[in-house]
Amino acid sequence: MKKLHWIPNSAAALLLATSSIFSVASFAASEPTERIDSRNDAYEQNHPDQYESWKATSESEHIEDALAEDPNMVILWAGYGFAKDYNKARGHFYAVDDVRQTLRTGAPKDANSGPMPMACWSCKSPDVGRVIDERGEDGYFEGKWARLGEEIANPIGCADCHDTRSEGFKKGEPALALAKPYVERAFEAIDKPFEKQSRLDQQASVCGQCHVEYYFTGPNKSVKFPWDRGTTVGEMEEYYDAINFKDWTHKVSKAPMLKAQHPGYETWRDGIHGKNKVACVDCHMPKVTKEDGTVYTDHKVGNPFDRFEDTCANCHTQSKDQLREIVSSRKAQVLNMKLTAEKQIVAAHFEAGAAWDAGATEAEMKPILQDIRHAQWRWDYAIASHGVHMHAPEVALEVLGTAVDRAADARTKLVRLLAKKGITEPVEIPDISTKLKAQQALGMDMDTMNSEKQDFLKTVVPEWEKAAEKREATYD
Repeated sequence: MKKLHWIPNSAAALLLATSSIFSVASFAASEPTERIDSRNDAYEQNHPDQYESWKATSESEHIEDALAEDPNMVILWAGYGFAKDYNKARGHFYAVDDVRQTLRTGAPKDANSGPMPMACWSCKSPDVGRVIDERGEDGYFEGKWARLGEEIANPIGCADCHDTRSEGFKKGEPALALAKPYVERAFEAIDKPFEKQSRLDQQASVCGQCHVEYYFTGPNKSVKFPWDRGTTVGEMEEYYDAINFKDWTHKVSKAPMLKAQHPGYETWRDGIHGKNKVACVDCHMPKVTKEDGTVYTDHKVGNPFDRFEDTCANCHTQSKDQLREIVSSRKAQVLNMKLTAEKQIVAAHFEAGAAWDAGATEAEMKPILQDIRHAQWRWDYAIASHGVHMHAPEVALEVLGTAVDRAADARTKLVRLLAKKGITEPVEIPDISTKLKAQQALGMDMDTMNSEKQDFLKTVVPEWEKAAEKREATYD
């Protein structure tokens, strides 16, 4: 496979000051053979059908507030960014806008402020692959999220999944490729190097660059997939435990927590579709035959039921209504187990907090906190996998079942410990019936956060956009 990244000649690197309001340092190097063009509209002329269908992901503009729908999650993520704000994913067209707008990225005023690292851009834009290509991985990952805000301007698109510099792509061939070297290393870790994969596996792998579990590691908070021991929920849990990794310490229970990202690739791989070699594109990006007989791949990634005859009907004999009913039933089953697990884990967090208040020691709490960590990791792994009720409902139900078991283990130990400390009455859980009440129970100042974010969007983002427009004007 032709690599998408090139290593700059460090001897030729020159320190430059950008013209952005953040005045960050960048490194220029000897010119590569050809720059990665991360502008999606740069490919409209040669790939008009693909481009127009990609652009149609802008129709998925409705924002669904997941915390408003399920306030339990505010408590589950107490002390972490997701307790501030968590909206369901929109179309690829909005990837950059959504990460700018979420409260999780804060309201940085300069290149060195804000709560998140540069890695938070990694699944949002083909500019990420371009910057890594130009500066190397350390040159991309180092520093805070705002450091290269003016460089990350184009939403998920062509250069994320294709080698846009290849002659084949320029002639209209797909030329699938991985855009980031850390993804290449992840597939090598599970003995599936991209260049040796089948066409079907490659189609799933380019989606798996982002729809996947990952964490931030090292001094630069670089992205890594936790696949060294395998890709199942248990194998990744073992990996995290072995390296003593935690995403954050829970504000209420003080448990060392893991935040699952969106392990769609892993759950697909273990589910019925993955085992039957049905890839992401089969359901979400079907082939379209035009009136003149030419065929192209629909890049309006969306719900398979919207294109039922081109997707589900290729394999299933059920009618659209019959299959929709089956899917709805599975979704309800997964939702029921999700809420069951949440009830147990939320209670465990507050009971653990009460145990600390009653004088519990670290030694007494350690096995309890480990149970809470494992319970929530498994709950999160299942619910963060977009469409898991369709991709792998049996996996979701099994994993959520183990989450309930581990939460029950934690609560059983907590009952005994609390009794030992003289507490025999049930631990009171505050009113968390709405998103706002749950956030207030945690002492979160949402008015200030929202005000600061709006100021950031009005003052900083427009400067990023101007700088990006100026830079891209030089490409042609």
